[in-house]
Amino acid sequence: MAVRYYNDDCTYRLPQKRLTAEWLRAVAREEGYELGDVTYVFCSAARLLEMNRQFLGHDYYTDVITFDYSDRKGSGVVSGDVFIDVETVADNARQYGATALGEMRRVVVHGVLHLCGQKDKTPRANAQMHRKEDRYLALWEQFAGAAK
Repeated sequence: MAVRYYNDDCTYRLPQKRLTAEWLRAVAREEGYELGDVTYVFCSAARLLEMNRQFLGHDYYTDVITFDYSDRKGSGVVSGDVFIDVETVADNARQYGATALGEMRRVVVHGVLHLCGQKDKTPRANAQMHRKEDRYLALWEQFAGAAK
């Protein structure tokens, strides 16, 4: 079981990949799951817009699309592909007054939370997603601090 990182139509490099993978495993465990094979693909806005149109029938930009291949009821292992639009993440960071890396980490954990079954389409579910993101970003700070 592995966390892998790739690029498609961009040159983004996520720092601290191994530590990020450990953090994501801890997040999945906190949510009651084990992390299986999860692939992160960092891509351009144009590429993710194309995917949003093709696979979801949505004609707008988004920061992340998660394809869930998990069998949560059987094995308790979550797996999937998480596509992240690095341009929209950077735009959102500026809009929300966050650092680009901080916003990227939020989107990275957002993808794993989707794999763990967390929804965000209703106001209530979206608020819960944000609370969990904040909680796990604080956990990231513990991971990063312990790694120093």
